[in-house]
Amino acid sequence: MKFKVILASVKTNITDTVVDAAKAAGATGATIIAARGTGMREAKTFFGLSLEEPTDIIMFLLEEHIARPVLTAISTAGKFDKPGTGIAFVLPVESVVGLESQLERFKQEVKDQYF
Repeated sequence: MKFKVILASVKTNITDTVVDAAKAAGATGATIIAARGTGMREAKTFFGLSLEEPTDIIMFLLEEHIARPVLTAISTAGKFDKPGTGIAFVLPVESVVGLESQLERFKQEVKDQYF
C-alpha cells in the first residue's frame, strides 16, 4: 500500500473547518502542530510586539489514491485561492510504521469492495 502525506499551514481559526473537510473527502484523521511562520508581508507590530495570527500545521497521512481529493477539499475549505490564507502540499511517503491496526481495516475494506 502506498501513502502520501499532506502538510497544510493554516490560521488556527480555520483548522477545524479544514480538518472536517479533509475527513469528508476521505482522511481518517490528522495531526495538528502549533506553529508560527513568516510570509511576504511583515507582521504588524504594536510597541514592538508581533501581532501575527497563530498558525497550525495540519498533517494528514493518506492512502495515495485519496491524496488529490483531500488536497482539493483542504484548498476549498481553507479558501487558499485568497492571499495569506494558507498553503498545502503533498509529499511521498517511503515507509510507514504504527499503522498495523489501520492496515488490517484497509485490507478488509478492499476485500469487501472487490470480492
